[in-house]
Amino acid sequence: MVDEYLNSFENENRIPNHGFDNVSEHIKRLAIENSFLETDAFLKLASTTETVNELQKFLKKFKKYYPNLNTLSTEIEYTSYVADAIVKIITPYGEVANNASAALKQIRKDIHKIRGKISESFSKALSNSVANGYLDDIKETIVDNQRVLAVLAMHRRKVQGSLLGSSKSGSIVYIAPQTTLTYSRELQNLLYEEKQEIVRILRSLSAEIRPFVPLLEKYVSFLTHIDVVAAKAKYALEINAVLPKISSVKKVYFKNAYHPILWRKNKEQKIHTVPQTIELNENQQIIVISGPNAGGKSITLKTIGLLQAMLQSGLLLPVHERSETTLFSTILTDIGDNQSIENQLSTYSYRLKNMRYFLRKCNDTTLFLIDEFGTGSDPELGGALAEIFLEEFYDKKAFGIITTHYANLKVLANELDNVTNANMQFDERTLEPLYKLFIGQAGSSFTFEVAQKNGIPFSLINRAKKRIETEKVRLDKTISKLQKERNRLQKKSDSLEKQKSKGQEHIENLQYKEQKIREKLEGFQDLYDNNQRMLSLGRSVNEFLNKYFQTNNKKELSANFFKWAASEKTKFIKKNPPKKKSKTEKKQHEIATKKQKEAIKKVEEEVLQKVIKVREEKEIEQAKIAKHRAAYVFKINDRVRLLDGNAVGTIEKIEKKNVFINYGFFTTKAAIEKLELVEKAKK
Repeated sequence: MVDEYLNSFENENRIPNHGFDNVSEHIKRLAIENSFLETDAFLKLASTTETVNELQKFLKKFKKYYPNLNTLSTEIEYTSYVADAIVKIITPYGEVANNASAALKQIRKDIHKIRGKISESFSKALSNSVANGYLDDIKETIVDNQRVLAVLAMHRRKVQGSLLGSSKSGSIVYIAPQTTLTYSRELQNLLYEEKQEIVRILRSLSAEIRPFVPLLEKYVSFLTHIDVVAAKAKYALEINAVLPKISSVKKVYFKNAYHPILWRKNKEQKIHTVPQTIELNENQQIIVISGPNAGGKSITLKTIGLLQAMLQSGLLLPVHERSETTLFSTILTDIGDNQSIENQLSTYSYRLKNMRYFLRKCNDTTLFLIDEFGTGSDPELGGALAEIFLEEFYDKKAFGIITTHYANLKVLANELDNVTNANMQFDERTLEPLYKLFIGQAGSSFTFEVAQKNGIPFSLINRAKKRIETEKVRLDKTISKLQKERNRLQKKSDSLEKQKSKGQEHIENLQYKEQKIREKLEGFQDLYDNNQRMLSLGRSVNEFLNKYFQTNNKKELSANFFKWAASEKTKFIKKNPPKKKSKTEKKQHEIATKKQKEAIKKVEEEVLQKVIKVREEKEIEQAKIAKHRAAYVFKINDRVRLLDGNAVGTIEKIEKKNVFINYGFFTTKAAIEKLELVEKAKK
């Protein structure tokens, strides 16, 4: 699904917006009997159902592009009933519509009338007070959402109404006219009735769509799923991820794989990230990676583990599109120093607990990843135990990658059939890691070289060399030399591979251009043949008309035209025989076909000898023609045609073994051996 959504970013049929509000709480409240929702909650539910319906229609229309997403959408019911019921009652502005009920319509009509009366009565009182000089210059104001008269304090007893306040100085009092108050009380009653009717309508609407609560929950779950898929697709777009082939065969092949977090961090800092290519299969079940510290062993291990976990979590991977992997039932990892003071565990104790868990869970569908395998104890004793663990993993057919510095594990990897050594390459000249994995050879730890690079005095390094066994130094030195030679050969191989790749791309580009030119030429050829046919038909019709203009004989014109049309129809039917539709026609056609085949077979038997003789004569004749044609030297203005075409053109130009032929509408290039002479050039 993630791959389908990712592809939608690149084509014209992009998946519609699936944004939605969190309506889970509203759905829970709706499920309670006799409860009701507010208008904004109903609008959110309507929006959710409309979004799902739009996605369902889109995915059904483009199910060839998005088959898995379409399958997901068909698992839930398509209905617009909920949205239609809500839109019928509630306006897009979050108000209950006037026509939601007859009672509400009448109440709002009465409210409109009474507000008109309030305005009219207030205007009348205002005019009277102004005429009598009772009001201040401001005349009126608003108090408690109600229009009041701004009456001078000295005239307050002369204006009938309710005193609602006064100014800070006390010079002005605010009075609501008596007639307005009467209407205001009536308005308050109507507003209360409106509120009660709205509650009744919302309660009724809630009861109407309550049976759809399970469906609404599915809608939310579906949109959440789509939202997660979209997030994964956007992340895949950001890290240039693709979907590798999911193989039914037990195999892991990651080509040009990047650790996504390291890649993003390096990109921000404008640092090049070195991709890794690694493969596990039945013949390469376990890989033992060795090499110097800070050479990239752990990051390679983490890259493989993280990518496999990402894939099994539904995320696309930053790998080459030709990568391939299978799905594992268990991924076991032991990376980093996880000693615990709280649980009184040393590094080695923690690792032993992990090994016990690994041995219990490990099987032929397991991928295990262990960093610094066997460390934490005496090198000889710990190394021996690590060998036993490695053999157990091997016997259980588990796939895995381990990193180590132990020489005995490198030797064991060479002895076991399906276990392979690998190393992280190191530039012996600059003593800098190359971060490139090489499969097939154990790596030197470059212990003394790295120590020298980090400023350890050479005299101390020499003393250390004397303390260890001579054979160990020789072995490490031999491995180091082999690695250097391998690096040199690898550089040459990479250079040759790049040259080969460029050459292949150039050849493919030329082949593509040649194919396009050939298709274009064939298109021109078909167009020219079709134009010639239309010209021929036009000439025939023109001849009939000219003859008619001269003789004015309609019968002759009609007879000639129908005769010509019948002839053309016969030619068309021969090229496009009609299909038999009815059973009787089909049966008759089969009988006729059978008789025809028998007759043909009989004729073939009779003329077989004659045909052989004719063929021999024809071959002799063709040989003569071919000899004559080969001997002929084409000249400019010769009329020719291509051996595999019908159109006739004129030679305009001759260059070595190629000629340029003018067909009137266009000019094309062809080889001389593909030409057939139609007419020699006129002298």
